[in-house]
Amino acid sequence: MSRSMTRAVLFDLDGTLLDTAPDMIAALNMLRTEESLEPLPYALARTQVSHGSTGLLRLAFPELAGDDFEQMRARFLSLYEARLTQDTALFDGCATVLESLSQQGLVWGVVTNKPAFLTQPLLIALGLAQRAGCIVSGDTLPERKPHPAPLLHAARQLALPPQQCVYVGDAERDVQSARAAGMPVLLALYGYLGPDDSPDAWQPDAQIQSPIEILQWLKA
Repeated sequence: MSRSMTRAVLFDLDGTLLDTAPDMIAALNMLRTEESLEPLPYALARTQVSHGSTGLLRLAFPELAGDDFEQMRARFLSLYEARLTQDTALFDGCATVLESLSQQGLVWGVVTNKPAFLTQPLLIALGLAQRAGCIVSGDTLPERKPHPAPLLHAARQLALPPQQCVYVGDAERDVQSARAAGMPVLLALYGYLGPDDSPDAWQPDAQIQSPIEILQWLKA
C-alpha cells in the first residue's frame, strides 16, 4: 500500500514519543539508595528504559527473582508514580510532528506496554490524552507487544485497516508487533537502543534519527 494511503501514526511511548528516562532512572536510583547501593550511570540505565520495570530492575538487581523481584518492582513503581512527570517531556520534534499530522488530517495514537495507571495520568498531565485518537496500554488487552493484538486493537478503535496505519517504536518488539499486524513500522534510533541491539537485523521499513523524519517518510 502506498504511503499516501496512510491515515494514522501510532507511537510507542517510552523512547519514541516521550523521553521518560529521567524520571524512570531517578526512581530506580532512589530504590538503589534505599538498598544502600550506588546509583547506576544514567547512560547505562537509559538503554533499558524501553524494557520497562522488568528491564530496569534486572539491570539494577540482577540477583533478584520470584517474590523478591515482584516486591522490588512494586516499590519501584511506587517511586516512579510519585515523580511521573517531573522531568518527562516530548522528544524534540514530536510536538511539531503531532501538530503537522493534525493539520494534514491524520490521526495519531499511542500503543505502549506501560500499564494504564501510569500511561493515562502521564498523557493527561502533558495535555496529550485528549488529542490522541486512541490509547492502548500494556494491560488494555491480555496480550502485549510483541503480540500484534495491541496494534490491531488500536486500528479497530480508529476504524482503519492496519495497512493504513504506521507504527513508530524504538525496540525489537515494536517491529515484531507491527510486522505481525501487517502494519508499516519505523524504528526510532533516537530512542533507548543499547549497544547490543541490532536494528538492521530487525528490518523495519525505515530507521529514523529524529521524529521529524516521520513526516519526511510520509511524504516520500
